[in-house]
Amino acid sequence: MGERALEAETDAADENSAEDVIVGKHVYGNLYGIERKILEDEEFLRRTVLEAVAQSNMTLIEIKSWRIGGKKGGVSVIALVNESHIALHTWVEYSYATLDVYTCGEHSDPWKGFNYIIERLRPKFHTAHYIDRTQSKELKSFLKT
Repeated sequence: MGERALEAETDAADENSAEDVIVGKHVYGNLYGIERKILEDEEFLRRTVLEAVAQSNMTLIEIKSWRIGGKKGGVSVIALVNESHIALHTWVEYSYATLDVYTCGEHSDPWKGFNYIIERLRPKFHTAHYIDRTQSKELKSFLKT
């Protein structure tokens, strides 16, 4: 391929990428006062995260879970999805869990997955935080300069 053709192809790719917008929606929080039997049930937590993937309209790549022993032990479940991830970590001794649902894509909804997990774990209290990680066309133009 000649040098001119390569330049034209690169310019076309730059024009297309300038139109792309990364849609990132990130919901995370802390869950307090969860029953011990829920926090230590690895299979229940895996099923819950799997269903949250479906509820959020995400595409599962892989799910992993680990039981962590000791005084500060619990269960960690991480679902890697095409759109990003869901991460759930429990601390049995503290009746506590953290939850992180991050999606990149216009068709996924992290709030649906987050709320589904809250319903299933039934904490006495929880916090929820949201970060919009959308990248505007203006920002992309600025970063290119």
